[in-house]
Amino acid sequence: MRHGKEKFDQEKFMKAGRGYLYNYAEQNVGPLSPGRRAFLKGVLIGIGVVTVASALPLVSVLNPQEVTLKSFPWIVIVDSNGNPIKASTFPVNEPTIMLFQYPMLGDITFLLNMGDENDKPVAIPPTKVTIPQNGATYDFPGGVGPNKSIVAYSAICQHLGCAPPEIHFYPPKYFSPGGNVPNFLPSSAYQAAVAAGAKSIIHCDCHGSTYDPWHGAAVVTGPTVRPLPYVQLYWDQDTDFLYAVSMNTKAPPIMDHTSDLEGAAYLDSYDSKTQCGKLILGQNQKPSNCYTELQSDGNTFSGGS
Repeated sequence: MRHGKEKFDQEKFMKAGRGYLYNYAEQNVGPLSPGRRAFLKGVLIGIGVVTVASALPLVSVLNPQEVTLKSFPWIVIVDSNGNPIKASTFPVNEPTIMLFQYPMLGDITFLLNMGDENDKPVAIPPTKVTIPQNGATYDFPGGVGPNKSIVAYSAICQHLGCAPPEIHFYPPKYFSPGGNVPNFLPSSAYQAAVAAGAKSIIHCDCHGSTYDPWHGAAVVTGPTVRPLPYVQLYWDQDTDFLYAVSMNTKAPPIMDHTSDLEGAAYLDSYDSKTQCGKLILGQNQKPSNCYTELQSDGNTFSGGS
């Protein structure tokens, strides 16, 4: 199968990873914006490496007219078997990069259960977040779940669109001085986070942008001038299920988006007829549509990626 000038070499892809796919796409369709790179990243997360060939037709249509949602969908977060994630069993301070896509395909999002140095869950309170770019503010509603400790932030850096594993969460035991950090963490980022009252951070190794997941993913250090957008979660205490339900339109949109309601493609599970309105599942129900799968992107603290 050919796309553009060069035949896709799956053996090279298996060895080189998504970097090869990015280069292949750029050689065949031209330079990729940060958003399109994130879209390809999201495709890989959704289909897995083994079936990457099924994503190749997308390479030739990486610059389509964006689709628009009329409203934010109500999406349940599930595991690889299609079972809804339970908030009470989601690991605290998980060093593995755990991602789901919302509100559209490629819009990758961190799911974090925040905790202290002893891995005990800590409630994340509501806070007002400042946008350094223009001085405007918006309200972050805080964490959800039985301990109000679970939050979700965009996994696309607001500086130039770097994605995991280049941007990742530093749990307290890796964030503290002497911690086993796999990449360079500037002392300025550590000191600024401590001054802000953060016990852990989200840090982008591409150019050094740092965010505070304890306070709405506010900017701790540049060069970014925009906080990470957050996904509003809903926790159903009757079933313990977690849902992604909206984003704050007063916050900056996902990197390279004009609006969080616009994107490259709908989620595969998106129901265009119902538009995925509010739906609460029963305890033993598996969703047939309107879901997003939580997947691992590796543990940067053990050499995974």
